[in-house]
Amino acid sequence: MNLYQINAEIMKAFDDAVDPETGEIVNEEAFAALDELSVERDTKVENILLWIKNLLSDAEQLKAEKMAFDERKKKVEKKAESLICYISSALDGQKFETTKVTASWRKSEVAVFDGDIETLPDEFKRYVKPEVNKTELKKALKAGVVIAGAHLEKKNNLQIK
Repeated sequence: MNLYQINAEIMKAFDDAVDPETGEIVNEEAFAALDELSVERDTKVENILLWIKNLLSDAEQLKAEKMAFDERKKKVEKKAESLICYISSALDGQKFETTKVTASWRKSEVAVFDGDIETLPDEFKRYVKPEVNKTELKKALKAGVVIAGAHLEKKNNLQIK
């Protein structure tokens, strides 16, 4: 959905320069042609900023749609799990077969540990790789704490409204 009308020359120049699958610039000459368009600089900048707003709006709509689908998926999976519990109880280990569907049972084994994990030998434990807590690291650096390999970096982030 386009919230704004974008100059077709600008869109064509950009589309010619970018891989439609990855969004990466693959044709530097076509990308350079964007600078050479006979469109006034302010008009070009305005159109590109509006295009960015359109794309970010599309991304938000897709995110919301994805979340809605994820929620629907969870509900359907829970319903299927409930039906599996019901039919498992109803069949009680018996095989069932019609021309449309078959239900059978297979044996499996699973390791269960309900003791104290601290007493378990290390070869039976799995450790998660640690990750940096950037929020706390930033607070410490701002407070003047010197940490090897860490520093504050100033950035200039574009805001489009």
